[in-house]
Amino acid sequence: ARSLHVAGRLDIDSSGLLVLTQDGVVARTLIGPESRIEKEYHVGVDGNITETALQRLRHGLSLDGRALRPAGIKQTGPAHLQFVLTEGRKRQVRRMCELVNLQVRTLVRVRIGGVRLGQLRRGQWRHLASGEAF
Repeated sequence: ARSLHVAGRLDIDSSGLLVLTQDGVVARTLIGPESRIEKEYHVGVDGNITETALQRLRHGLSLDGRALRPAGIKQTGPAHLQFVLTEGRKRQVRRMCELVNLQVRTLVRVRIGGVRLGQLRRGQWRHLASGEAF
């Protein structure tokens, strides 16, 4: 039997979409440092979401001395943000929010490339549909 690889970790305080594959190349393609595949997160925050904070989140932050790629950030409610990232640094969303004085309350990954979490509940799984691609 071939082993399963997890494509994209979620930290203990996060939830949402994980991809399991038996193909290590697929896993690296999705989450490797050179991957440009979009990952979308719905984020609940505490703090004041200002236009300046949104602009800095979109382009203007660095982590560990390295500039972040531009990010798609939208405010979707009084205390909710949508993040679309094309890289995956350790605890990136939480660390980005901290840099603009926001504290993450909830973080859910809802999409990797063209694959969406949809109506799956915590602990549920499904096979990729025919034609579904990252």
